Amino acid sequence: MAKRASKEERATPPLPSLSNDEIRRYSRQIVLPDLGLEGQRRLKQASVLIIGTGGLGSPAALYLTAAGVGRIGIVDHDTVDVSNLHRQIVHGTSSIGARKVVSARDRMHDVNPLIQVDAYDEPLTSENAVRIASPYDVVIDASDNFPTRYLSNDLCVILEKPNVYGAVLGFEGQVSVFDARKGPCYRCVFPTPPPPGAAPSCTESGVLGVIPGVVGTLQAVETLKLILGLGEPLIGTLLIYDALDQSSNRVSVAKSGECPVCGKKPTITSLIDYDEFCGVPGHGAVPRIVLGEEWEISPRELKEHVDQGDKVRIIDVRETGEWDMVQIPGSECIPLRRLEEQMKELPRDTDIVLVCRVGVRSARALDLLREAGFKRLKNLRGGILAWAKDVDPTMPTY
Repeated sequence: MAKRASKEERATPPLPSLSNDEIRRYSRQIVLPDLGLEGQRRLKQASVLIIGTGGLGSPAALYLTAAGVGRIGIVDHDTVDVSNLHRQIVHGTSSIGARKVVSARDRMHDVNPLIQVDAYDEPLTSENAVRIASPYDVVIDASDNFPTRYLSNDLCVILEKPNVYGAVLGFEGQVSVFDARKGPCYRCVFPTPPPPGAAPSCTESGVLGVIPGVVGTLQAVETLKLILGLGEPLIGTLLIYDALDQSSNRVSVAKSGECPVCGKKPTITSLIDYDEFCGVPGHGAVPRIVLGEEWEISPRELKEHVDQGDKVRIIDVRETGEWDMVQIPGSECIPLRRLEEQMKELPRDTDIVLVCRVGVRSARALDLLREAGFKRLKNLRGGILAWAKDVDPTMPTY
């Protein structure tokens, strides 16, 4: 008589079998004693959702695809731009202008046609997140903004799924596994987002292309460990990587009893408005500080003043690396982060025009100078991109 299966055994579907093609494809990792044929079957049975197909999501998607994870979902709502290609290796030159999830899906299927790839060409929001994430075992947060990080965290706490976190800036990166069932969640470690504009994007501060490759690959490693039950996942540990001295520090992080989503008395039990929580505009919106027309100047108006020989001080508040790439003739660079300490050197009896890439950082700079008593101020509407479009189309853009 056959042995009756336990409740746990009945709840767990049997592991799928492997075809001869799959055994041949994955043979180099199947021979690992700690993985074996059963481990490969677990990978085939597993499902992973990757939020973002950019610098972090690219290596994570490619390595999980190559490893044979049976079902991978990818969420993104953007198109491939040439400036992505130095780090977003799932995309290529032929994909410029294409939807990112389509480009990534095609590349993943080229790497491994034996897996299922679900492409969600939509922004992840509080309205669709549960629908998208529910079918998957593990969620990888490969996003590049705070609203999505808090959304993915709360989503994973509510759905009781592990959240494999990664972040990069410049030459540094962070990796952790947030699983509220066994340790802290992202909110336990980072209870509140930084003020809008306080944390620069990689557009502003830059990122060495290989750094997201390192961090995204580490996220893939942590995901495979979770699926296979191998080693010690980074639950309760924040790994901080510094490429300049090839160092990595492990920082212990603890669960907070006061956490609003996973603490003893949670106040967040459903998904909220994360753009509002982080104080940023919604999807597709361009962040702006409303200054009023009297504080703005168009590129053509500025060009006329320069051509007429009017005395104008053009202050570019981008980072020096951005300014080195392209600048308005006659401008000088004072990065926004240094403006407060250098404003005493600026004249108060001369017209000052503030410039940045799109007019957002320069609007913040104008607000800062206006509060300090400067009055003869203008913000270049649309920034250096508008200047390139309306005045000098030969200028490089980024």
